[in-house]
Amino acid sequence: MGILISRKGEIAYVVVGTHKDIVIPGLDGFRFSSTRFKGLRLIHTHLNGEELTNDDLTDLALLRLDLVCAVETLENGLPGYAYTAHLIPENPEGRFWSFLEKTRPSEMDLNFTAFIQALEGEFVKKQKSRKVESTDRAILIRVETNPLSDAEGSLSELKELARSCGVEVFDTVIQHREEEDPRFLIGRGKLSSLVIRALQIGANLLIFDHELTSAQIRSIADFTEMKVIDRTQVILDIFARRAHSREGKLQVELAQLKYLLPRLVTKNTAMSRLTGGIGGRGPGETKLEINRRRVRDRIHRLERELRGTAKAREQRRVKRSKVGLPIISIVGYTNAGKSTLLNTLTNSSVFTEDRLFATLDPKSSRLRFPRDAEAIITDTVGFIKDLPGDLFTAFRATLDELHEADVLLHVIDVSNQNFESHITAVEKILDELGIRDKPTIRVFNKEDKFPDKSLLKTLCQRFSAVPISALTQDTLPPLVDKMERLIDIIQRPKNLHARVKTFAEA
Repeated sequence: MGILISRKGEIAYVVVGTHKDIVIPGLDGFRFSSTRFKGLRLIHTHLNGEELTNDDLTDLALLRLDLVCAVETLENGLPGYAYTAHLIPENPEGRFWSFLEKTRPSEMDLNFTAFIQALEGEFVKKQKSRKVESTDRAILIRVETNPLSDAEGSLSELKELARSCGVEVFDTVIQHREEEDPRFLIGRGKLSSLVIRALQIGANLLIFDHELTSAQIRSIADFTEMKVIDRTQVILDIFARRAHSREGKLQVELAQLKYLLPRLVTKNTAMSRLTGGIGGRGPGETKLEINRRRVRDRIHRLERELRGTAKAREQRRVKRSKVGLPIISIVGYTNAGKSTLLNTLTNSSVFTEDRLFATLDPKSSRLRFPRDAEAIITDTVGFIKDLPGDLFTAFRATLDELHEADVLLHVIDVSNQNFESHITAVEKILDELGIRDKPTIRVFNKEDKFPDKSLLKTLCQRFSAVPISALTQDTLPPLVDKMERLIDIIQRPKNLHARVKTFAEA
């Protein structure tokens, strides 16, 4: 048997179980916070003389109980010892709970009210020691099934994505498994320890470095009673924050709705009420079906509007082609320094920031070379590995402008230890766009942050790259000279064709 007692000393529940265990009912009616206790303590009997079990400690953690106490039941029906445990704040040993000294129930003299107030005070004190301005405090999680994969690098990138969202990252967790759990992605035991860890450090958000299904998000959220999001949602949120042009906002909203549509699920009975009134007799539509239909209608409307903006962009492309200036497009991994390079080359003032996806809306400027030749140079949205499919589709029209480019400048942050995987990710996207074969200049940016200059020289030879620092004008002449020579080579057949055409017309 078991009882759940509130802090006022009132019996909230009496639970009768089997000789093996008891099943605690849902506690939705009691206060909930990822950083506070539930305000209930569990006292129950053990019939086989055992101390607190793993199930007891799991209930203590997952339900955020004030404490759990197991009373030993002797063969004559009298109580034996009482075993008590409670959660503890963050500590160097990494322990989650502490056990009180076993004692007879009749000898227990614990002042529970003072004890629990002091314990919660310790939790609050520990949490406040982390100076955090953000309301979202996250634990990042990755499940790795491939031992050769760079899990640390992937989580490091997710940490930067979270920072771009204004999320404070409190901890990161990697679990190596032979295969992902279909329901929780990570093991149930690991998820339980994450809940306790979140309570200890004051985290209120779990971010998975994967794309979760709606069923997985619901299962993990129900199990942990915490907000759960995945990598795709983080990227969508960044794009929603950074899009400024009308077209950019349309593209982001379209991607968000396409992501949301398959994840629209009913959570409670209120969502399944049927419509009524004239025209609504019979089965009608459920609230969920109405929401899905509205989302589909909005998606169709956004796609029509984007087709209109695509036509306008095509007209601008035609005007640029009539001018006859060559086009240079800057591509590269997000936060590689593309916008900074554009600003330094053209004395522009495009917004730059040391954050992922600081630029979403394409920007174009005129670039004048030393020999009085001119070109149009365009900045594009940064690429990232495993870019969500809906986002790629939404921004496809913008990226299609790369087909008009005469030269691609592939900017690479050589100071990033994962720069080779970034090169692979960018070239994979260029392959998908069908423009991998365009004349391309690889640019190793942020050479000033690369400590080993001799190694940098070797890497430049290996990857046929030009080293620069986009912030320093003096490092750019070799790059400008290479661009000018390459454009001159490309333009020669066009100029010859134009001269032949003019001669033929004459």
